[in-house]
Amino acid sequence: MCNRYRLTHSKQYLAERFQAADDEIEARPRYNIAPTQPVLTVRKEGEKKVRQFRTMRWGLIPSWAKDMSIRNKTLNARSETVTRTPAFRDSILTKRCLIPADGFYEWQKMGSVKQPYCFEVGEGELFALAGLWDEWRSPEGEVIESCTILTTTPNSLVVDLHDRMPVIVPPDKYDLWLDPNVTDFGAIRDILKPYDAKLMGRHPVSRKLNNSKNDDAESASRITLDVPTQENLF
Repeated sequence: MCNRYRLTHSKQYLAERFQAADDEIEARPRYNIAPTQPVLTVRKEGEKKVRQFRTMRWGLIPSWAKDMSIRNKTLNARSETVTRTPAFRDSILTKRCLIPADGFYEWQKMGSVKQPYCFEVGEGELFALAGLWDEWRSPEGEVIESCTILTTTPNSLVVDLHDRMPVIVPPDKYDLWLDPNVTDFGAIRDILKPYDAKLMGRHPVSRKLNNSKNDDAESASRITLDVPTQENLF
């Protein structure tokens, strides 16, 4: 599962790394990106050769949905069943996107305390989560573009905290993942595997991150985790 992540790199750096137009990039860093919020994505459309940044809502609303309520159930898509899940089976073939990030979070339960950990590639390098998107039109005619994050089985760095982790797309697979002309699931299946744990690191961060309203550097700051005594857990 992935329900919080971080994106703090500059507009210029994002545009350079993803080789995409920067019109839709927010200027401010995001330290605690949460479900249903607007998120930055990268995609290709039709025959266009240039990658484009698009801001979408996190929580995929399939084109056939009667209302927006489904988005709370489509924040993540399981890689193992994505081709059989009605909300995702069309998008996995024709509407794939990248979701830029430089960290994602998982939690460890310690008594009544939930301790967040940040997972990074390298030393906080920019990377891309595998995403799917769709376009939905409300009864009033409003067009909403929304997305989901694909998950897979955890690598050895994540497994003790959660039984899922987001799919991280290697840079040399960006073109393949984004190509709307690649409609054979077999051609992209290998991308949906756990990322190499040896290329990642993790560290505990402030419990201020537990509140999604806290979206600043202090809330995502690295901390030294003291082992609590039993009486401090309750």
